[in-house]
Amino acid sequence: MTRISPRYLLQFDEPAGYLDFARFGPPSHAVLDTTANLLEAATKAGPSTVDELMRQETRAKAAAARLCGSDTDHTVLLPHTSLGLFQAAFNSHGEVLVSAGEFPANTYPWARASQAGRVVLRRLPAGPVTASRVAEALTPETTVVSVSAVDFRTGYRADLAALREVVGDRLLVVDGIQGFGVIEAPWEVADVLVVGGQKWLRAGWGTGFAVLSDRALERMDPILSGWTGARDPGLFDDEIHPADTTAAGWSISNLSPITSGAFAAALELVEEAGVGAIALRVSERVAELEEVLLSLGASIVSAVDRRAGILAFELPGHPAEQVGAALSAAGIAATVRPEHVRLSPHASTPVSAAEAVRSALESLLHPGTSVTFPSVVSGGATHALLAALIPAVDGLATMLGPGNEVLLHDLSRLPDSIVAIAGDVTGRSVGGPMTDFLLGLVRRGTTQDLTNYRTHGPDGRAIRSSTLFLRDADGVAVGCLCVNSETSPSPDAPASRPETFPPDVDSLQRFLVERAIGKAGIPVDLMKKRHKAAVVRELDEAGFFLIKDAVDHLATHLDVTRYTIYNYLNEIRA
Repeated sequence: MTRISPRYLLQFDEPAGYLDFARFGPPSHAVLDTTANLLEAATKAGPSTVDELMRQETRAKAAAARLCGSDTDHTVLLPHTSLGLFQAAFNSHGEVLVSAGEFPANTYPWARASQAGRVVLRRLPAGPVTASRVAEALTPETTVVSVSAVDFRTGYRADLAALREVVGDRLLVVDGIQGFGVIEAPWEVADVLVVGGQKWLRAGWGTGFAVLSDRALERMDPILSGWTGARDPGLFDDEIHPADTTAAGWSISNLSPITSGAFAAALELVEEAGVGAIALRVSERVAELEEVLLSLGASIVSAVDRRAGILAFELPGHPAEQVGAALSAAGIAATVRPEHVRLSPHASTPVSAAEAVRSALESLLHPGTSVTFPSVVSGGATHALLAALIPAVDGLATMLGPGNEVLLHDLSRLPDSIVAIAGDVTGRSVGGPMTDFLLGLVRRGTTQDLTNYRTHGPDGRAIRSSTLFLRDADGVAVGCLCVNSETSPSPDAPASRPETFPPDVDSLQRFLVERAIGKAGIPVDLMKKRHKAAVVRELDEAGFFLIKDAVDHLATHLDVTRYTIYNYLNEIRA
């Protein structure tokens, strides 16, 4: 199957932690640029401007028709899914079968049409809308079955082909908003396919379309049809014209040509990338998130066998609101419902999103270590307390004189946490990491001040060090001020602490891994599970997993998958 093209991915720049496409899909640069260009054209209106803008509707209809395997005579643009479903409901007659568990946009239209005497509503009990359940519920009076292609709660992907077979000659209405453009499905089996563009199609609000079959055009009476849906809409002869016999008969009024152009750009982008490639990428991201959630003991409550891009889960012992708050605090966007949390990645979601979810949930499962896990948002603003102390670092070093070094660490930037340094005792610079000793203390939550302890610098010189933890108004450690001073070796001095002063994060990473493997006392190619788990335990206590991409780095060294490392961590921290 074709992989996703880099050109497609470059169209998007939403935050890495955005996992809420089932609610709203941030538009592409193509949509943004098209909107801006059309608005600019509108501001400089000339004799032909309106006619040229109105052509955007034809462009969008053509793109939608191509993606559905239909044509423009069977396609009509709509401002949103709800209007299309209301039209389907009020244009129908007879008995309609709809699941009670549908999203309200697919229940209220039928209920209102029933109140108006247009249809008789029968509700299928909530649950997956399968062909067998529908077959059992059908009666001779049933004329219409309405279903979502993808269930909004569970991500269950309806078997449209099987539903078509059991529905037979009845009309099949499909709400495709949660799947169109990101799953491959036989959309042509629907008699009415209604799709909104603000979610997975990433076209923004006010965009959508419906595709109607010949059977729907023949049987449905277009009650909700406006002047633009009439035959000869441009003929103003004071008469009420009959509705057009094509899908245009469902048109009520002119839509915004600006949003029509934006919708066209979004649909054309899907065409260019290929639905198959997008679907594959979404499937991979969902699988990665599922692996992380399972490794943390979460229960997957969404569909597994027939699913699209929706992944719903529960974390035992933690209400959904609490889980959602932990994700939000880490910069992760998700939908929180009373019973579960819903994640929905897109093709543009990076691999790092799964690790970000793991880090956020780890901080919830192990509150004492919450400071040690970075969020999706990196390089955040330095705490005001630390920012105020940065100018003082040079002054302190000058006051102490030669042979002294003063540096300031920002714990929100772990592990490369040095935000200010003066002096040259340990040879480090701004942006460098903290020592292995200090990293281990922070990982274990041991943030008590340490004064006048002895260690050795990178060149073996004896050093006397002090570390003072700086706290916010709530007493939480946000940084630390360190002073390293050269001192003369003394036989009466207490034993020094082993400490490494790496110049960069890569050096720190290599040192920690080599030390942990060395302690295991066995070559990696001879290691059993218990040996590798021991290496992971050693590195976890040392704060190794605070380093970006640490899991992938260690997985390569131990010749296991990154999810094996997560499983080891889960067992260790349990």
